[in-house]
Parts: sequence; structure tokens; C-alpha cells
Amino acid sequence: MTMLFSRTSIGVEISPAGIAFALLGGTASAPRLERVAYAPLAPGCVHVSLREANVLDPQSFSNAVRNAHNLLLHSGSRLSVTLPDAVGRVMMLDVEGRFKSRAEGLDIIRWKLKKNIPFDIADTHLDYQQLSVRNNGNMALMVALVSRAVICQYEELLMAAGFTPARIDFNSFNLYRAFENRLSLQDDLALITFYDNTLSIMIFVDGILEFQRVKELPESSGVDSRVYMEITSSLKVYRDRFPEREVTHVFCSAPPDVAREFCGMLAEAAGVEPSLLEIKSVVKPSDSAPADQDSLFPFTAAIGAALRSL
Repeated sequence: MTMLFSRTSIGVEISPAGIAFALLGGTASAPRLERVAYAPLAPGCVHVSLREANVLDPQSFSNAVRNAHNLLLHSGSRLSVTLPDAVGRVMMLDVEGRFKSRAEGLDIIRWKLKKNIPFDIADTHLDYQQLSVRNNGNMALMVALVSRAVICQYEELLMAAGFTPARIDFNSFNLYRAFENRLSLQDDLALITFYDNTLSIMIFVDGILEFQRVKELPESSGVDSRVYMEITSSLKVYRDRFPEREVTHVFCSAPPDVAREFCGMLAEAAGVEPSLLEIKSVVKPSDSAPADQDSLFPFTAAIGAALRSL
């Protein structure tokens, strides 16, 4: 009876290196990891780009997706997909006044951004979320945009392979989602992650995202001078913009082999002792899933994506 009514969710992370699947059961507050699966991609099969189609070898890509999914031993085809942040752009934007409708809001945002985005605004899938209203009456927005050519190719290839890409999101948001139950206990915090050679800094005030910066750092160890400089410069930008704010709670996630050193580097950069987040503490593994942090870390974003639909 339990199996008959058990709810499951599949998250999949697509990266140039490979396809990572996570199958979750249970509930969002008590997720159970049923299985994980991974299929590597040949070098050059997927090339992350803002403007051009990312998948350069569609057949190999489709085969890898099917192969990884088969390892889940699960028939579900509805996927929550997470992509590298460099596929699109996320920015914080202040806009004067209020929008009469969502359509008007999208038009105004396109007009404001047309000179600041690296691809044709007419070929852009754009969405926004109102975060707050400033004291001066301006709206604080989070705006996400991605080239239609890029996102449509991912959707079409996944559908051609027999899947339904129900949700598509960026890794930074799914890393947050993976630890949301823990992070939601704190209203004011910074989440700083190093995942798949990408540094992500998200700062929340009163539970609302106020600052985000994502930076690709190819071939970085995660604890070298480039990462330290990006963290310190980002925190300086934030403090200069919001001098009245103090970052007093810092949470972090990084590859297991450098996690402790990453925490030490953050403590020096932020002046606050950070709390290390580990995905092994988020999910309860089944007998068919790994339980150790080393094995689970590469599936963190996929688990976060799956949580979105659980």
C-alpha cells in the first residue's frame, strides 16, 4: 500500500561532463533518496553558451540521458532539470513605480535591459519575480533570462528522448533548494557555494534574496586566490550598496576534498565563521542509494531540482 501511493520526483543536472539523475521519494520536509545515476558525456558534446545551441552532438546527448535514466530503474518521465548558471543570466533590478500587468512588467524590463544583455532581446525568454518594495517606492526584482534557442534545444532534445521537462532552472537556485529546510530557519544569511567550478554568492535579508553573483572559474580548485578574490570583491560590492547591512550568518557548500579549507577561506573573507552544509544530511538514503558525502556531492543540484517537484 505504501508503494502504491508513494510520491516520487526526478531531478536531472545537465553539464558538459555528464548527466546526473536523482530519484526522490518521501516528502519535501523528509525526502528519501531512492537512487542516483550518472552517465558521462564525451568532451565537446555539450558546450555551455549564452547565444548558441549548447548540445553539439544530439544523438550522444540523448543516449546519455536515456542510459542514466535506465539506471534509476524507474519508469517516470517527468523531469525537473537544472542547468549551469552560465547558460543564462540572473540579475537584481530596481524599477520605479508599479506594473499594471505582468505583460507591461516584461515590456519595461526588456526596454531597461536591451543594452545590457549579450544577446538579442527579441530572442530571449525572460521572467521576473518581485522581491520587495523599497522605501522610495521602487520595486526590487529578480530577473532571469535565457536565449530561446538555447532553452528550446534542451526542451526539444529531452522530449525527443521520451521525457517531459516540467521545470528548468539554474544550478545556483537548486543548490539553495537542496538546503532550503535548513536555510529557512534563518532570515538573514549568505549562502556561498562552489560547485562544478562555479562560485555562487546569494545574500538574503528577511528571507528575501537581495544580492546574487555567479562566476565561472574553470580549472579552479575552489580554494585558490581567484575564488578568494571573487568572494571578497562580491562582499565589498554588497556592503558598498547596502552599508547598513551586516552579513552575520554564512552557510557554505563545496566539494568534500576542499570543504574544510573552503570554510576557513570564507571565515577570513567574510569575518564570520561559516556553517558547512552537506547534502548527506538533507536526504535519507534507501538501501539502493549512497549515504556518504563524497558519493552524494556530485548529485547536489539534481537533488535540489527533484525537491522542487516533490
